[in-house]
Amino acid sequence: MKKNLLLLLAILIIPATAFCRRPPLPPPIVLFDQGHKQHFLIENNDALDLSKFAATFREQGFIVKSSTTPFDKALLHNISALIISGPFQEVNNKEIAVLKDYLNNGGQLAIMLHIGFPVARLLNNLGVAVSNGVVHEQKNIPDDPKDTDFYVTDLAPHPLTRNLPQINLYGAWALHTNLEANIVAKTSPMAWIDLNRDRKRDKGDAIQAFSEVVTGQLGQGHFIVFGDDAIFQNRFLAGPNKILANNLAKWLKQGSYYPHE
Repeated sequence: MKKNLLLLLAILIIPATAFCRRPPLPPPIVLFDQGHKQHFLIENNDALDLSKFAATFREQGFIVKSSTTPFDKALLHNISALIISGPFQEVNNKEIAVLKDYLNNGGQLAIMLHIGFPVARLLNNLGVAVSNGVVHEQKNIPDDPKDTDFYVTDLAPHPLTRNLPQINLYGAWALHTNLEANIVAKTSPMAWIDLNRDRKRDKGDAIQAFSEVVTGQLGQGHFIVFGDDAIFQNRFLAGPNKILANNLAKWLKQGSYYPHE
C-alpha cells in the first residue's frame, strides 16, 4: 500500500514540475538605423562600412536587422538594442519622443557620431552635449602626425572597458555630461578644440580632458554615446577597438530582456 502511494505521488509530481519550466528566452534583436542618410552600412564590406561590427553582434547571439524608415513605436517593438551610427540627417522631435519612450520602457540605445548636428537635439534630451568642433590631441598620437587621430587610455571601470588598454579614435567630437560617474573614456588633459576656427592652438581655444564615451539611463533603459563612429568601421575594427565592440555587444545583451513594448 505504501509503495503504491509513493508511485502515485511520483506520477503526480513529475508532470507538475515539467509545467514549471520556463521556455527559453528568444534571441535579442539589434536594429541598425540606416534611415538618416547614413553612408556606412552593415550590408556592405568596404573599409568604412559596418559589416564586421554587425558580425560582432551575431557572434554574441543577436539577430541583426537594419531599417531605412523613421523611428516609430512599431519599428522599435521587441528591439533589444538600437544602433544609430553616423547619421547625416537630423533625428526630428517626433522621433526623439519615440526614442525616449523606448528608453523609458527598457530599450537600449547606442549612438556613434560622424558629425554632431544630426543627433545634437536628441543628445540634449538625454542630458548630453556635443562640441562644435573635433578634438585635437598633443599626446597619444600614433605614427601618423594627424592630431585628430589619437587614442585614449583614461578609461573608467565599466563592462565596456573590460580588458581594454585603449580606444583608437579617428576624428572625434567631445561630449559633455553633468554626471562624472557616466564618463567612460577621456582624452588627455592636453587635448584641445579649435573654438576660434583659426586652425592653430592658441588662447582662444579650449585645452582640457574631453569625454569621448558617456553612458546614461532614462527610465528602465540605458544609452551610450561615442564621440566617433569610425571606431567600429571595418578598417578600424581591430585590436582594442574589436575588444570594445565585443564588450559593447555583451553589455547590451545583458540588458536585453527588459519588458519594453
